[in-house]
This record gives sequence, C-alpha cells and structure tokens, in this order.
Amino acid sequence: MSVQRRFTKFLGLAAVGAISIGLAACSSGGGSAEAGDDDLTTVGFVAVGPEGAWREANEKNIQETFTKDAGFDLKYAPATNLDQKSQIDAFTSFVDEGVDVILLSATEASGWEDSLSRAQEAEIPVILLDRGIEPDDTSLYVTRIAPDNVEVAKEVGAWAVETFPDGGNYITLEGPAGVGVVNERNEGWDASVDGSKLVEVAAQTANWSAEEGKSVTETLLKANGNDIQLIFAQNDEMGLGAAQAVEEAGLKPGVDVKIATIDGTAAAMEALANGQLSYVHEYNPLFGETALDVVEKTLAGDSVESYIIVPSEAFDSPEAAQAVLADRKY
Repeated sequence: MSVQRRFTKFLGLAAVGAISIGLAACSSGGGSAEAGDDDLTTVGFVAVGPEGAWREANEKNIQETFTKDAGFDLKYAPATNLDQKSQIDAFTSFVDEGVDVILLSATEASGWEDSLSRAQEAEIPVILLDRGIEPDDTSLYVTRIAPDNVEVAKEVGAWAVETFPDGGNYITLEGPAGVGVVNERNEGWDASVDGSKLVEVAAQTANWSAEEGKSVTETLLKANGNDIQLIFAQNDEMGLGAAQAVEEAGLKPGVDVKIATIDGTAAAMEALANGQLSYVHEYNPLFGETALDVVEKTLAGDSVESYIIVPSEAFDSPEAAQAVLADRKY
C-alpha cells in the first residue's frame, strides 16, 4: 500500500520514482530488493555532512534507521562545505520533488523561514534534528529532536564552579558563529558560571575542529602567560586539540589545566579515562528510533510535542569513562 493511500493528509505529495536532487543526495542502502519505490515513504534528509565524530554518528544512525527494509526511501543531502545555501537548495529540491517528510539538521539557525513556509504550503511536514532555528517559530515545523544544549552546558558550568570554588582563569572554545548550538551552549554555561569566581579571559571560535582547538589554545595560553586553569570546549574535538596544546606548553592536562567538553565521543571518553580531559558531558547523537516514531506519528495525523529532548549523561572521572568505553557506539 502506498504512502498516499495510508496517509490521506498528504494526498498527491508522493515522490515520483527515485529522482536524484543533484546535491550529493542519494538513497540510503540496505533495502529489500522486493520493495517497490511506490510502497516506500520518501524522506528527504537535509544533513550537515562531515563535521566530526558526533555528526558522523548521528547521520549514520539516521541512515541505518530509515532503510528500505523499514519502509523508507531516505534521500541524503549533506551540505557542501557546511554551506547553508547548499542546504536550502537541497531543501527546495525535496519540496519540488514532493517527498513525504523532510528531516532538517541546519548548518545555521537563521534564514529558514521562507523554506519552511514553502514546505508548509506543500503540506510536507518538517522535523528538526539536533539544531533549532532562529527565530524559533514552532508553527513552521513539527518538532525538534535533540538533547537539551542549555541544560547540558548548565551541568558543565555547575561542575566548573564546584571544581574551582576559589575561582580561576578560563577560556571558551566555541563552535562557528551563527550556529544555534553555540548560542545555547553559551547560554547554559553562563547561567551556571555568572556570579562565580571564575574569570573568562578569552572566548574564540575553533570551528568544532581539533586542529583549530589546538592552535587557538596555543595562542591564548601564550597571550595569558600560561595562566589558564580551565578550558571549556563546546565539543570534544576542540577539547582534544586543546589538550595537545596544553601538553606542548609544558603543562599537564587534568592537573595544571582542566578541560571540559561536550559530546561524549569514544575519543573523548578515552581521553577522560587517561586523565587528559577532566569532564565530558554526553550529547547523545543516537536518536534515529525517536525520529522514526515521530515520522510515523506525524504522517498518521497524530500530534507530537514541539521539542523532544534526548537524554544524555555526564562523566566526571576516569572510572566513569572507563565503565562505558567498551560499549561506546560513537
């Protein structure tokens, strides 16, 4: 039975064949050879693409969930060099093609109103994965599925205040400017740290990159005469790069300089187990099954919450990291 017959709300919106959108979009593999395209729910995935271990795990999880065996034709369109225009072009192509639903992981928070309005006019539901939009008009999308960036960063900040009751100098390594995740993580961190004795001597983007995390940390350590006691890295890669810079500056990570990160990748957990990092807050990327449930409910006409929070854990010791390393999936 076709998706059009199953979901009368979206009559006339089915995809025509297996059209490529021409922006690196392709159907995810692993489907049943007996399943015809007309029997599948077509999902356009406007993705971020290569951006580190967290993103790789998240997008792989989505691709492994929305398979042909599960009844879906997933069309994967990663951004070109993290460029928003390529994402908007892919989104527009999916709307023109008439996919049944669009999953959107936005490279930038702003600039989506026209695209989302166009999808709404075409009666194509949009589900946000991970990153939100600004302004946050919940009437333009079904729901956002993500861990809570603000609460996660609040917990990191609370750990920092508790760890440094007498204060200390710290630097913040941020993701790219204009990304909603960066704003949310700053908001949560500030909510816990403001009013404490901790002093931020610098905040600079390192673009989620280990290499840039290392080079930025090198520069900031030199500029401050190595008088830095804490580094808050908004993702694991930047924190791992910072740990290298700390060591090369003749300091000992975890002793002279404590480093806290967000994401919880295997590499970061290994570094926490070895004492190079001091605190890692997971930002769970494995929510494909939740997305699947939302898609099915949405196309069936059921209501869902406008924000579905993905539970995530905090790890504050080598022992805590070691306990989960063997089963870490990303």
